[in-house]
Amino acid sequence: MAAAGLAGLGPGEAAAAAQALALPAESFGNDPRVELAWAMRAHQHAQIYFNLISSVDPKFLSLTKVDDRIYEEFRRTFRELRVDVLDPEELKSEAAKEKWRPFCLSFEGVVEDFNFGTLLRLDSRREYSEENSIFATRIQFFAIEIARNREGCNDAVYLRKSG
Repeated sequence: MAAAGLAGLGPGEAAAAAQALALPAESFGNDPRVELAWAMRAHQHAQIYFNLISSVDPKFLSLTKVDDRIYEEFRRTFRELRVDVLDPEELKSEAAKEKWRPFCLSFEGVVEDFNFGTLLRLDSRREYSEENSIFATRIQFFAIEIARNREGCNDAVYLRKSG
């Protein structure tokens, strides 16, 4: 994934990319260095999270200080959404965006970096891969992964890696 792009960055370039991440998005056009830095950060986050659910029983994980609130609001808003295997249209279609937007905005000021981009697995039983990942906001990631942890969808990953 982004690891190939990492090899091409020297220490100075990596530091510059990291510093650039602190600037407002409007400061950049479609700067490929910034896009690469964001992709690397999202990839690192995905690896850390997958290692976590592989080594700790997901039912006992707390991802934020407000997991209960996120889960309750998520299931109130998205009662029928299957979280075991996601349909990308449930996140990306115009109708889905209209439903997700108020949910996400309700966590502004509650969840740090709620609207930052991150990677989300489509099939909870499988690892992150190009085919099994979708770009989502951080609050979407938290909502879906908290639901997966509480509803037993991530158990297969934990049991496969720990057993």
